[in-house]
Amino acid sequence: MQVKSICCIGAGYVGGPTMAVIAQKCPHIKVTVVDVNASRIAAWNDENLDNLPVFEPGLDNIVGEARGRNLFFSTDVDQAIDEADMIFISVNTPTKTYGKGKGMAADLKYIELCARQIASVSKTNKIVVEKSTLPVRTASAIKNILDHTGNGVEFQILSNPEFLAEGTAVEDLFAPDRVLIGGDTSDKGQEAIQALVDVYANWVPKERILTTNVWSSELSKLTANAFLAQRVSSINSLSALCEKTGADVNEVAKAIGLDSRIGSKFLKSSVGFGGSCFQKDILNLVYIAKTYGLNEVADYWEQVIIMNDYQKNRFSNNIVSTLYNTVSGKKITFLGWAFKKDTNDTRESAAIQVADNLLNEQAQIEVYDPKVIEERMYADLDYLNTRTEDENRSLLKVKNDPYEACKDSHAIAVLTEWDEFKTYDWQRIYDNMLKPAFVFDGRGILDTKALEKIGFVCYSIGKG
Repeated sequence: MQVKSICCIGAGYVGGPTMAVIAQKCPHIKVTVVDVNASRIAAWNDENLDNLPVFEPGLDNIVGEARGRNLFFSTDVDQAIDEADMIFISVNTPTKTYGKGKGMAADLKYIELCARQIASVSKTNKIVVEKSTLPVRTASAIKNILDHTGNGVEFQILSNPEFLAEGTAVEDLFAPDRVLIGGDTSDKGQEAIQALVDVYANWVPKERILTTNVWSSELSKLTANAFLAQRVSSINSLSALCEKTGADVNEVAKAIGLDSRIGSKFLKSSVGFGGSCFQKDILNLVYIAKTYGLNEVADYWEQVIIMNDYQKNRFSNNIVSTLYNTVSGKKITFLGWAFKKDTNDTRESAAIQVADNLLNEQAQIEVYDPKVIEERMYADLDYLNTRTEDENRSLLKVKNDPYEACKDSHAIAVLTEWDEFKTYDWQRIYDNMLKPAFVFDGRGILDTKALEKIGFVCYSIGKG
């Protein structure tokens, strides 16, 4: 089967960039990205490419090239489903906040709604591709819904998990380590797999396209994120030991990273990992293990989350203890709110938990982030339900100028590794702060020796 028309349900951080690259690399395929969020679709269609709802380096140029040619953004979900040969499901799968599995299991209500909408609209055979991160055996649930619609339409379900790192998503899409496609072992299932292989083969070398059964594909995504998060929590656990013993966690990481059996990636210690996937996927893995009675397996992976929370709390506790055991009424400046540089995504950002902890201590926080908007920061805090919305807006202020954010501050906390923070006029910042002027580098990006010469009192993660 040759795919001529693709529909992607979900115009977020995965669906938007992925479909933009497919459209650019496959000009012979019509690609339509749909979402019920009209303001998000309007942003994708904005003539000013600076206003795209997802910030990724290089994405604006790709959208600008393909949009209107074979890349379209629309709120007409039914029409896009009807016209498509292949439908990608790329909607949110948050951790459940209610009922069975609360706090661990993936909430699949949006996935089920997609499946039911596809079933009701489709009049011709379709290939449905899971792009969202899903628990093992979700494909069978989707297929069960689709196969019992009575429309006489045949559906093939594929799992094609994304392995994008936000901030380098375009680069990852252009030259992926691997593309993983899982499907049914039947003849029709293999035909569906080949149809998707042929799409990616327009720019991805065949040896990097891996095909498996659908369950292996679903579990591989959760496992990949769990392993990466485990490395981050492992090095972060040792950062605490380094601070007590006088060792330098960066030197330790470099030493072990040169071991070919270990490698150097994901050994950068910081205030803690964030993002939409790591915590959610590990909790999902924990829940799956518990449902099968594998409690020791669940406990093992849950410790990765516990260590990550410990690192965030340790960072905020250190700010309080260093500032003479009280930050009440003191101004603390946050540089960065995004969970990592080169993205405007804030999901599970370490800054949120650190801010919440300090606000509980009645600190006054001012934040500067080059890409995250004010409304997003307040929404992140409001979601915690720790304080009223008015209290959050009273205690935390968002600034558009980093120097203004740092003025009259007792301490600066670096929460995101934006490159621009390294190039600031730190003498100017020091001159306008209260003394002693403290810097807490939660990302290990600043030249603390140079800052100490200026007069700053510096704390850097993992350094004694």
